[in-house]
Amino acid sequence: MRVLLVEDDQRIVDFVQRGLKAEGYIVEVARSGLEAIALGTEGKFQIIILDLGLPDLNGRQVCEHLRNAGVDTPILMLTARDTVQDKVTGLRSGADDYMTKPFAFEELLARIEVLMRRGGGKIKPEVKELQIADLILNMETHEVRRGEKLVDLTPKEFALLEYFMRMPGKLLSRTRILEQVWGYSSDPLTNVVDVYIRQLRRKIDDDHDVKLLITVRGYGYKLDAQQGMRI
Repeated sequence: MRVLLVEDDQRIVDFVQRGLKAEGYIVEVARSGLEAIALGTEGKFQIIILDLGLPDLNGRQVCEHLRNAGVDTPILMLTARDTVQDKVTGLRSGADDYMTKPFAFEELLARIEVLMRRGGGKIKPEVKELQIADLILNMETHEVRRGEKLVDLTPKEFALLEYFMRMPGKLLSRTRILEQVWGYSSDPLTNVVDVYIRQLRRKIDDDHDVKLLITVRGYGYKLDAQQGMRI
């Protein structure tokens, strides 16, 4: 199940992301209200964990925007404020539940499970297969094919490709890839992203005329069938 965690406090991000990944959740992080709106409206998450205090928009504004845009994904709002009025305001903005900081991870898990049961038919089923051009990634079998050829990937290469395929055509910076795939905060000294990109490109692109994994110098990478380079 995919979770969007909207939080700008790195300590909480590390705590929640590490715990949820250990439970088998796929976690993507947004650190601002505008980023949360952009990701939340894509409809690919089964739950949104939304902090009230963000550097641009506050959590209530984000929640209202998502609901007005027709997003019915369950939203669990996090905040350090615990007054009745704060809770009422959060719930009236469209949140499904309200949790105060600090919190125990076991309680967070329990509240997520309750929201999943309560959501019933509103929850969109997880996509089992991703495809860009003739590149296909199967989430159930963990098989990857480019055309008729089976591509042998390591678990980390598979996770990296999955992230690209869930963000088709979007330019992804090294910092964002490092955080979302490896769970690290920004580290200017590591070249792990570049190393894995080279390995992944060799496996999915080298034997094909159209190259899908594109480098945008100075910015990052994207997987794009529309702008794939023909060689």
